[in-house]
Amino acid sequence: MGFAFIDKLSWDNFNEGVELQEYAENYRRRFGVYPAVIIADKLYRNQENFKFCKKNGIQLSGPKLGRPPKEADKKQRRLERKYERIRNAIEGKFGEVKRCYGLNRITVKLKDTSESEIVLQFIVMNLERRLRVLLSLFFKTLFWEGRFLSSRFCMMTG
Repeated sequence: MGFAFIDKLSWDNFNEGVELQEYAENYRRRFGVYPAVIIADKLYRNQENFKFCKKNGIQLSGPKLGRPPKEADKKQRRLERKYERIRNAIEGKFGEVKRCYGLNRITVKLKDTSESEIVLQFIVMNLERRLRVLLSLFFKTLFWEGRFLSSRFCMMTG
């Protein structure tokens, strides 16, 4: 879909790897189902998260835990590269919100106002994404209909 959500906003240092199950539950509450695939970095790849994902039918991206196999499976490697590309796009979304929406230029001092500004920047980014989607659908419909009508007009008059 291309929309970004803030599941946890914290000023404290913490290990994000223990939060995967909570994030998956948040996804299920939002959309009604667990995600088919979780594309995460190595920090999230631990035995507890693997058990949770296997129990709920979620595929956790990346290689299996333990020693890598001697023979590399080409199908698995292709799938890993696909997930790496998707992960790069996700990381690029963070860069976009920093550069284009000013997440790297927060100047307010209080915790509450900083958090409000962060949330507002994500809201604006998601609203602009929604607007781009709606405008692209509108223009596709407009130009597709225009071509269809003009070709019928030419057939009738020609």
